[in-house]
Amino acid sequence: MEQKNLRILFFDIGGILLSNGWGHESRKEAADIFGLDYHEMDGLHNFIFNVYEIGRITLDDYLDTVIFHKPRTFTSEDFKAFIYSQSKELPDMLRWLKDWKKDCGFRIISINNEGKELNNYRIHKFQLHQCFDAFISSCEVKMRKPDPGIFHLAMGIAQASPDQCVYFDDRLMFVKAAERLGIKSFQHTGFESTKQILEGLKD
Repeated sequence: MEQKNLRILFFDIGGILLSNGWGHESRKEAADIFGLDYHEMDGLHNFIFNVYEIGRITLDDYLDTVIFHKPRTFTSEDFKAFIYSQSKELPDMLRWLKDWKKDCGFRIISINNEGKELNNYRIHKFQLHQCFDAFISSCEVKMRKPDPGIFHLAMGIAQASPDQCVYFDDRLMFVKAAERLGIKSFQHTGFESTKQILEGLKD
């Protein structure tokens, strides 16, 4: 295949295929269930979560800082089980993409911000290898969106230029970050609209 004919689709995961791994709604629910001060928890989370997402600390390190800096009536394993339970498949998109991938003619690569333990759990739990050829995960590459470096790395791994790539993300900030590099990018707002865009790319 000639270089000019390469076509690469870059996809975010959370908010498109799956629920967010550990978003603010999940943290609020955790505070209610486990009897935590949400504002204290959220403040500590905001200080350190980026460090977790770029793979500098483990999930246990994150929890020791955010949750277990004082005695609790529950265990770390209890809390981690709750975190993992928050990952859910969103309606339609993942199932459809797995099937569409079989003969779409594209290579599909994820670019996602995720801590290592959550990333590994989600890939295996939801069999994401069935729709992705590779995973550019922040925890593995030590960069996170919107750092332009993570997009440059993804294009280098794919051996593709910006005009050979298309990117989908539910967050407009990340869409704009990719667009600034010359990557044609779309904000995912729902299954039907993204499906229509993808089908149009095959024409």
